[in-house]
Amino acid sequence: MQEQSRLSIVIVNWNAGSQLSEVLSSVAKYHSGLVASVIVVDNASTDNSLDLIDTLEDVPFDVQVIRNSENCGFGKACNLGARLATTGYLLFLNPDAALYADTLPKALAYMQNPANAGVGICGVQLLDEAGQVSRSCARFPSVPGLAAHAVGVDRIFPRLGHFMAEWDHSQTRQVDHVIGAFFLVRRDIFDVLGGFDERFFVYLEDMDFSYRAHQAGWRSVYLADAQAFHAGGGTSRQVKARRLFYSLRSRLLYAFKHFSWLGASGVFLATLFLEPLSRLALALMRRSWSGLKETWAAYALLWRWLPAWLWTKEID
Repeated sequence: MQEQSRLSIVIVNWNAGSQLSEVLSSVAKYHSGLVASVIVVDNASTDNSLDLIDTLEDVPFDVQVIRNSENCGFGKACNLGARLATTGYLLFLNPDAALYADTLPKALAYMQNPANAGVGICGVQLLDEAGQVSRSCARFPSVPGLAAHAVGVDRIFPRLGHFMAEWDHSQTRQVDHVIGAFFLVRRDIFDVLGGFDERFFVYLEDMDFSYRAHQAGWRSVYLADAQAFHAGGGTSRQVKARRLFYSLRSRLLYAFKHFSWLGASGVFLATLFLEPLSRLALALMRRSWSGLKETWAAYALLWRWLPAWLWTKEID
């Protein structure tokens, strides 16, 4: 029996260090009686982040820990955590995020308002380390938008890309997608859609879910009246080349899943042949030798991955 008026929080941890205990502390402080449990899914961390959980005092909810023997990726870890939830709402929260006093009451009240019964996914206004409002919403990717991003044109003309960097995020509104750092979703929808697509190791698994929810008739809303903290980058800061590789890989998976064959092929060509040139040129202009090295390393990983993916035809 699901507790319809409360939520379960799923946090995926991978070497988050003290960030994990900090986000749990913020939940313990600002739970407002709305949290039934927090489920931490650890992707084979090698640091002391899990040990720090034991140092927390007066945690007024159940904390469950799933310890994976290997890093199974963000989407799969979220799905594992969601299976243990017993509430009508799921909140996927990054370890580099934190709650404020009104975060959960306002977000859950919005979702429970009968007028918002058609809203399946809710995000809140995210503040960064400098207290500035982050640009956390996005349009659904398109072939022109991904091509513009591949060659860097969206840096000059933000409206061409799928990131909503041109909007100040100061008003509540319906959007295509809210960032997965604070991703509040109705449990029934999550189950019907089969959760996150586990082929996306990290990046775009939340976008893919938002798009499938949209196709099923559900809306996503960005709630500017509630705030949460999000540092941004998270533990992926530790592995920049691999982060770029997963981003590129997820883009190809998304394109071949949701675009026409012709459109997906265009994204494929732009990603593999135009983007590395634009990235290398930008690194040279900035005299960033680390940028050159990371780009080469990321594309080496991508080219090694491609044959197996194409051979197995792991596309819809």
